[in-house]
Amino acid sequence: MEQQPEAPFAPGLSARVELTVTDSDTAQAVGSGDVPVLGTPRVLALVEAATVAATATRMPAGMTTVGTRVELDHKLPTPIGRTVFAVAKLAKVDGRKLLFEVTVSDGPGGDAAVVAEGRVERIFLDRHKFVERAVGGS
Repeated sequence: MEQQPEAPFAPGLSARVELTVTDSDTAQAVGSGDVPVLGTPRVLALVEAATVAATATRMPAGMTTVGTRVELDHKLPTPIGRTVFAVAKLAKVDGRKLLFEVTVSDGPGGDAAVVAEGRVERIFLDRHKFVERAVGGS
């Protein structure tokens, strides 16, 4: 098996993304509940987007990361119209494994309430080979 290069990332790398909650982001809309507040699947998508953004500017050509594990505590409801901010910080690099600490808050400042927090693990790999294997190629 061909060995892949180690990740070109270092702990401390981070990114922030934001989302203003709309009807299509609610638990009702995504099928994860029957309440009109930010659904947990959208919270997960938001923190994953932050992890991707954290590595995007340093990603070598032909390489990517894919999510492999998530631990997420969704602590507070967020109503439609409110903006949330997801921050992903690379906490540890172990070969090709990247471990991010993620937080979602209901405001950009330090006094904002924590909506969700957790960890996201991603693996650094060759994009073409990954896709080829996924679709049944050799």
